[in-house]
Amino acid sequence: MSVLVVNAGSSSLKYALVAPDGQTEASGVVDRVGQDAGEARHSVEGEDFSHPAAVADHDAAFDEMLRAFDRHGPSLDAVELDAVGHRVAHGADRFTGPVLVDDAVLDAIADLIPLAPLHNPANLACLQASRRAFGHVPQVAAFDTAFHHTLPDHAATYAVPAQWRDELGVRRYGFHGISHQDAARRAWDLMGRPPRSAIVVLHLGNGASACAVRDGHSVDTSMGMTPLEGLVMGTRPGDLDPGVLAHVCRAAGLTYAEVDDALVHDSGLRALAGVSDFRELSRRADAGDVAAVLARDVFEYRVAKYAGAYAAGLGALDAVVFTGAIGARADEVRRRVCERLEVMGVRLDPGANRDPAARAGRVSVATSPVAVFALEAQEEQAIAAMCRDVLGLTVPDVPRADLGSPAASSAGAGA
Repeated sequence: MSVLVVNAGSSSLKYALVAPDGQTEASGVVDRVGQDAGEARHSVEGEDFSHPAAVADHDAAFDEMLRAFDRHGPSLDAVELDAVGHRVAHGADRFTGPVLVDDAVLDAIADLIPLAPLHNPANLACLQASRRAFGHVPQVAAFDTAFHHTLPDHAATYAVPAQWRDELGVRRYGFHGISHQDAARRAWDLMGRPPRSAIVVLHLGNGASACAVRDGHSVDTSMGMTPLEGLVMGTRPGDLDPGVLAHVCRAAGLTYAEVDDALVHDSGLRALAGVSDFRELSRRADAGDVAAVLARDVFEYRVAKYAGAYAAGLGALDAVVFTGAIGARADEVRRRVCERLEVMGVRLDPGANRDPAARAGRVSVATSPVAVFALEAQEEQAIAAMCRDVLGLTVPDVPRADLGSPAASSAGAGA
């Protein structure tokens, strides 16, 4: 029996069918939802299938996913699903762990749309579509903000008027929590499960964030009330003087909607170098493109700065974990970031760092006082495990590191 994991983004739908042993039986993505030039991709048993798929919305994208399983397998009717797990972007302070979905949970996710207007509507649409398609199968929502519910007040609080904080929910919530929690858990396992640990996780991809993890709990993270804060990203600026927004509105006559759209879609690496794909950016930088070199330098400097700041905030540093598509695969990014962190004792192993096989292990020298790990993101497997925890399902003979109790982290969750 397996878990179908559905990860709806603002303009995409990713999915994976995860077996009880954590292996991916099939996976795919429906890209560019709501655009004319969409594409659907599906992978199963070593074979990859793709075709153009212009889908109008996430309901249509969900149907496209179902057709992919019907065409290429495995048949979802024959799989006997344990659950369908959904990644939900924003749970605010209402959800501190994964929950079984009912009408009240759906209403709560809808209530939180103002905090995540690009993502929660997509998450909600796929949850509703999944309930229609799999009426007999439990639906579980895993919230990207939940891991960060342990942020202390001094890390979560913005210095803004009390009315904003008390009535409008203005505070730091954080995102990428599923990835940060899973990466920290696996690193802790590789470290031999010490009783105390101070870990900085760097989730680097088109969206990027840093997280300070003390003894299995998030104590600070770079994204804030929205995913705009923190590190430089593919199309988002990261940290920005709020005075810039007032200035461009006054000086250029821009509306709030125009500024918001520019911050979400036209900033970050795209604004600096004209391209948001980091692979293309790296090719241009290596070829001497001045704008691409600057964009890469800005990106890597911000990553190193946050890692150093979080080491100070933790009061110690046992490990730095690189994950996400860039973090796990871009060895030169790791090298340059770690060179900036040598002042804290980080010593990278050049050979291990360049070895693709090291994406599941340590890439620092054995004598380094700070371990460095490169770990491929396994968010789908993490969500599947959360589903089994919520439903009380056991998987014999499949070891899982226990960095903080999953059961404890979901206690008190609800709408």
